[in-house]
Amino acid sequence: MAGTLDIVKNCDIVMEAVRAADHDRYLSALYAPADKRDALLALYAFNAEIGSVRDRIHEPLPGEVRLQWWRDVIAADGDAGTGHPTADALRATIAAYHLPKAAFENMLEARIFDLYDDPMPSRTNLEGYCGETAAALIQLAAMVLDPLAAPGFAEVAGRAGCAQAITGLLLLLPLHRRRGQCFVPADILAAAGTTPEEFVKEEGGAAAERAVAAMIALAREHLNAFEKGAAALPVSLRPAFLPLALTRAYLNRTETVRSPLSVTATLSILHRHWLLLRHAMRGWRPL
Repeated sequence: MAGTLDIVKNCDIVMEAVRAADHDRYLSALYAPADKRDALLALYAFNAEIGSVRDRIHEPLPGEVRLQWWRDVIAADGDAGTGHPTADALRATIAAYHLPKAAFENMLEARIFDLYDDPMPSRTNLEGYCGETAAALIQLAAMVLDPLAAPGFAEVAGRAGCAQAITGLLLLLPLHRRRGQCFVPADILAAAGTTPEEFVKEEGGAAAERAVAAMIALAREHLNAFEKGAAALPVSLRPAFLPLALTRAYLNRTETVRSPLSVTATLSILHRHWLLLRHAMRGWRPL
């Protein structure tokens, strides 16, 4: 494909950025065909960049300015470089694989929520956020790997993205609560008997634990639906969905840690490698 060899002029920089910021997706990209790997890493590096804006820029308005910079980079025509390795790699990837710019615009729009401390209003809003971030990233990766097969698995990507993103939010609960954020939807909190304010301030008690259990159940609901559809995934698309190989293990570990509200569940590197290898080889066929 024309332009593929130029996707990452500074491929080592982009690869190291993903390895440091999103090690699970970095490992999954290693299972992709060699000629598609740099494109996937460009997508994952972009996702890591916009997902960490709040960590690097602590005020909302400068954060929005940074997200707007990415909008301008993606919207720009021509081959002029930006001087930013990830931005240049992303633009080359979009051009080489004819990726829809609207998907990136929606992703950036969704990430504005990260910059503020507004509570997540409802489960529907949460699933929309997951769809425009994690699910969109999976679908874009699938388009890189096999543009003909990818559209047939858009619904599977949606379920996968919700399962993965909700699990990721559970893993980040301690961080989010320290900085006053609440991604647990207000309707789930209300059903559990608490509020976003109480949840963030560790005043929820048993109600907060019930809310976490509800989030785990929601992630499992989407994961089960994904795994049902994933049985039909072609081998060509498998690397795009490979990070989901870890999701069930992360959820299991979250349920067993002393307090997911203050302790982040982890998996050993050996366990992660084994799960990724197993699913890379056999997919999601029933055991």
